Amino acid sequence: MSSPHESPATSSPNGTTPTGPLKQAVFLHTGWRSAGTWVWSRLRELDRASGFYEPFSNVLAELSLADVAASRPTLTSGHPPLAAPYFDEYRPFLREGTRGVAGYDRRFSTDRFARDPDAQFPALQAYLRNLCERSVEQGRVPVFKFCRSGGRLPWLRQAFAQAMHVGVLRNPASQFASGWLLRQQWSNPFFVAAPFRVLGLNQQDPLVREAIRMCAVSLPPLASLPDDAYAMACEQYARTVEGENAYRAFVALWILCALRMGEGVDLLVDMDRLGQSREYAAGLSASFTAQCGLAPDFTSARDLVDETRRSAARMKGIDGGAMRVVHSAALKFLKAQGGIDASFVEAVREKMVLANELTEAWR
Repeated sequence: MSSPHESPATSSPNGTTPTGPLKQAVFLHTGWRSAGTWVWSRLRELDRASGFYEPFSNVLAELSLADVAASRPTLTSGHPPLAAPYFDEYRPFLREGTRGVAGYDRRFSTDRFARDPDAQFPALQAYLRNLCERSVEQGRVPVFKFCRSGGRLPWLRQAFAQAMHVGVLRNPASQFASGWLLRQQWSNPFFVAAPFRVLGLNQQDPLVREAIRMCAVSLPPLASLPDDAYAMACEQYARTVEGENAYRAFVALWILCALRMGEGVDLLVDMDRLGQSREYAAGLSASFTAQCGLAPDFTSARDLVDETRRSAARMKGIDGGAMRVVHSAALKFLKAQGGIDASFVEAVREKMVLANELTEAWR
């Protein structure tokens, strides 16, 4: 596993081939609208994989056996067709007549960025370990797809050292545009609200506070509220938020999660490159095989960068040309943290250059 001073895989996934025993689980650390669900679906379809979708999602607190069958992609999700419902693998951890996945706590749904684990982490660790052990007992490799683990990545990497920790990175302009268009076309504010919620609930953390300052984010003017109430208030705020502020908040959260990936993952999946290079897709599959024994097929990846270019005319309410300054500020924030390998910093710089190009067409 990469230490903070070792280079995670960026341009050449084949460069991370380990010599030790195979990893016993896969932790996919992704962001909302990063195409992480597609990566997870490629692994989940394999016979030896057991795919757990969003193990920190607040949905799991109320999930029942009767709900599982209906947990499938909607027409607006952009997710790939799935052979089984999203939450199918949680069935053994649900009981008839009750709600909630065994061991899950609603407090797990809020990501945290502190250097040291919080008071809930032992329970969170026990919950994930239970999911892992059941899968391993059945001779399968558990594959977790997270959207709420970016800040806690170092905690999870240390607690689950026998797992393969994979960072999924997509340029921030494409990732944001995917969520912004859902709000714009389908009145779905969730993905616009999410960065405000995470930043707001962590704003007392010095690292988060610095990212907010560097990216000049204006958080919702809300008094102290319980987490659930704050989340609901952020969704209301996101329905009318000014576009440039929404993008600043998104980039602040994006760079915080990128920082944690830069501190060490076993493999970095470049979603922008994946849809443009069959060679890269093949190398990525080989890296998974070498590290965890699974051989996903990534050759059907779409060119997500081209899709962002083609959707530029639909992006309303944002002066994209003004976003260069937030890309520069985020990169400056990353460089100021120290301990990040130069190759990773360069990978993020390239993402920001691409984001400059893509946002320039927004008006």
